[in-house]
Amino acid sequence: MIWGDVLFSIVTFVILMLALRKFAWGPIMNMMKQREEHVANEIETAEKNRQDAEKYVEEQRQELERARDEAQSIIANAKKTSEKQGEDIIAQSRAEAERMKENALADIAREKEQAVAELREQVGSLSVMIASKIIEKELDEKEQEQLIEDYVKEAGDRL
Repeated sequence: MIWGDVLFSIVTFVILMLALRKFAWGPIMNMMKQREEHVANEIETAEKNRQDAEKYVEEQRQELERARDEAQSIIANAKKTSEKQGEDIIAQSRAEAERMKENALADIAREKEQAVAELREQVGSLSVMIASKIIEKELDEKEQEQLIEDYVKEAGDRL
């Protein structure tokens, strides 16, 4: 009887295995295969996304480097421009100062010439006046000195 139970158990087990294979094993395997494909697709998508992200990060890094280079270039150009403008301003200031100095020297020379001309005119007129007075009067030496001092004093008051 034991062999009959064993045989019955083996036959039942084989029938159960065939039934499982037909009804459960196929759908389970299909489900497992679908799950495997889904996980593989997710891994592939994740890998692609990672590669895209790395590529994007590298592009951003390069763009940032280009921006830094451009900023450095702009700063360098701005420094050069400001130095050039500073030098131009200094040169213009020096030229303006030189022009003002030359104008002032010309004004001084003009004023000096004018003063000398006026002084010559006054000295000439005083000399003529003194000479005419001396000629009008025949004076002795003391009177002549007194007369010259008076005219010089008079001339000094006019200046």
